[in-house]
Amino acid sequence: MSRKDLEQKDIEIQNKYLIPEIIRLLDEGRTVTIRLKGFSMRPFLEDKRDKALLKKSDSIKIDDVVLAEINKGQYVLHRVIKMDENFILLRGDGNIQTELCRINDIKGCAVGFYRKGRGALERTDGIKWQLYSFMWNKLFPIRRYLLYGYRKLWLRIFPVKL
Repeated sequence: MSRKDLEQKDIEIQNKYLIPEIIRLLDEGRTVTIRLKGFSMRPFLEDKRDKALLKKSDSIKIDDVVLAEINKGQYVLHRVIKMDENFILLRGDGNIQTELCRINDIKGCAVGFYRKGRGALERTDGIKWQLYSFMWNKLFPIRRYLLYGYRKLWLRIFPVKL
């Protein structure tokens, strides 16, 4: 087999086909790596650049990043910000608004992320990710202004490399 035969190709599949298959694999106890789509987890995770390693989890807690169905057929990968025995409140790091779902609407939990084209997994239980999460959540009152500066200034100076 030649090296050319082993080259990796990325293909894009619509979420309505991909997500049910991801959920099936998670329900079987497998882990799944997906390339992220969207801007709702900025500034730490970027559209089409970063990947998430997901697994099924029975013990969701605040600050976990979860794959959740928020409406019929509509899924998000967002952070848990509040929970009670029936409902979970979610918010993307790049969002101001929240989403509400039931506990059984959580389909998977992020174990970590492959960021900025790196091959090493940044685990969500690692000190780096925990520090990011803590600081970003504490900055919520001024997040709107930080995100504006990130989009209008930072990304112009340092564009995202895919």
